[in-house]
Amino acid sequence: MSRLGKTIVIALSVVVFCYAGLGYLLGKSDDDKTYRSLTVYGEVLQHIQEDYVDEPNLPLVTAGSLHGLLESLDPQSAYLSPREYSDYSARTKSGTPGSVGLTLSKRFGYIIVVSELPDGAGEKAGLRSGDILEEVAGFATRDMSVPQAYLLLDGAPGGTVKVAVVRRGKTEPEEVDLTRAATEPQHVEASKVSDDTAYVRLVTLDDGTAAELASKLAQLQHQGAQKLVLDLRDCSSGDDSEGIAAAQLFVPSGMIASLSGQTVSKQEFDAAPDKVAWHGPVDVLISTSTSGAAEILAAAIGDNKRGDLIGERTFGSASEQKVIPMDDGAALILTVAYYYKPGGKAIVDDGVPPTIEIIPPAEQADDDAEPPPPLAAGELPAKDDPVYNKALDLLKAGAPPQTTKAS
Repeated sequence: MSRLGKTIVIALSVVVFCYAGLGYLLGKSDDDKTYRSLTVYGEVLQHIQEDYVDEPNLPLVTAGSLHGLLESLDPQSAYLSPREYSDYSARTKSGTPGSVGLTLSKRFGYIIVVSELPDGAGEKAGLRSGDILEEVAGFATRDMSVPQAYLLLDGAPGGTVKVAVVRRGKTEPEEVDLTRAATEPQHVEASKVSDDTAYVRLVTLDDGTAAELASKLAQLQHQGAQKLVLDLRDCSSGDDSEGIAAAQLFVPSGMIASLSGQTVSKQEFDAAPDKVAWHGPVDVLISTSTSGAAEILAAAIGDNKRGDLIGERTFGSASEQKVIPMDDGAALILTVAYYYKPGGKAIVDDGVPPTIEIIPPAEQADDDAEPPPPLAAGELPAKDDPVYNKALDLLKAGAPPQTTKAS
């Protein structure tokens, strides 16, 4: 096709796009901002076709614009090309056979590590919360969505994938090989730390975690435990419904959380007195690597004055996504609803704040000291862990939950 012919085609495409988009979007808008946005998009596309130094690959340009459009919304929304969506669907149906054990999000325009599973490939390679993945499998993450990163990282056990990591506090990337391993279920870690005090750590909130937690709490009480330290640091994966179910084990009355969005009717999740499994004092340890379902659990305990939240403000990502297939085989992963704390604020806005803030020494240090690795199975926090020690002190003193200004 001649250059003139292609120009005519793209001009007609822009007209059709604007006409179709305008009819839909203006019905949802009371001003002309939508019209101006569509006009600008059409003008940019036409200039690329007519004025770019070389003849552009329009399908590639269009795909890039769609990736950028979805990424501008939030870290969890994404555009998947037909091939990516095919891979995504296959892995969703069959499960992920191998993983590098990382929970990811996007900050500063790049893929970042939110947390790492104990004994996972990421943890063994020294990756820590806050590290930036500048490249994954040779692809820059500047133009990569979180679902795309998972597609590259996960796969058959034993396979390796190379990443370029900018460690927290550093400026230059370091190449690291990650070896995928079979995905193993994570269990609730529970133990007594004194005659009347117990420690429970949730690594994930996968399906069945709340039921396992209820069983562990019953065992601890049978052993004489009356006070509890609940550690949600590095807990950033799992099902939101498990976070709600876990919160109902501690909160006897009031609201656990609510969920709503533009097309999602508001749902309120309330406490269930008959489901409460722990009536004694509880203090919760949180950090910047506490995310998703764990944030719902922490917010429910904190906002209902059930216990103190000790540590750092959480990551801020509790939301619900919907997969929307497109006619050409591509798909959108779109955030359609946010979870709200009992106090009414969306968790994604600024996370869940602690009632008692304590910044770990590794983050206060001027020498860019690395944060400690996740605890191994059955391991208690270090004796010099200030967050853990503060919780023990408060429980020992019998101090009531402290209150802070709603945030």
